[in-house]
Amino acid sequence: MKKKILLSMLAAMLLTLWASAGSASAHVVVYPREVSPGTYEKFAVRVPTEKDSSTVKVEVRIPEGVNITRFEPKPDWTYELERDDTGKIVKVTWSATGPGFGPTEFGEFYMQGRVADDAADLVWNAWQTYADGEVVAWTGPAEADRPASVTKVAAPGAGGAGETGSPGGTVAGIVSLVLSISAFVLSLLALIVAVRGCRAGGTGQGTA
Repeated sequence: MKKKILLSMLAAMLLTLWASAGSASAHVVVYPREVSPGTYEKFAVRVPTEKDSSTVKVEVRIPEGVNITRFEPKPDWTYELERDDTGKIVKVTWSATGPGFGPTEFGEFYMQGRVADDAADLVWNAWQTYADGEVVAWTGPAEADRPASVTKVAAPGAGGAGETGSPGGTVAGIVSLVLSISAFVLSLLALIVAVRGCRAGGTGQGTA
């Protein structure tokens, strides 16, 4: 009985770990995750579909600390821009002219701009619209179920993602992957130790 309880607890822990890793990777995220002030960057908005309905519209609010001026055309999608009184682009909305991103698909939208010299961390509020009419707001804090993507603005020379040139190749991403793998390995070791302990205890009871 003890053996079954231990196995159930550890299995639940592993499932929670895998579910957490999956949900973290499924958020609408803007890359790179770290930049330096005063630099020109190519930003990628990665949008995964998380339900049995296609993603047909994506809206992103441009943070004050970056001046976005260019957008890469994407087949089967159009985009509209919203500007403030000074002419600065403050919002972009991509709309599908085709089927959009299906239930097992994701897509990326690319834009280019300059990070301000005095920029603080860039918070990208986003809204994802599905074909069934549901709108998912990615605007919460980091600990929320639907957090806004945040690009950290590091001091010049701090080794930000802008130096790598790869949207996904950030130090933060590597650290997150290492932590996830470590947690999985530790959980697996705990499972092995628990099973061996149960076996040893059962053997001792049988020989007493």
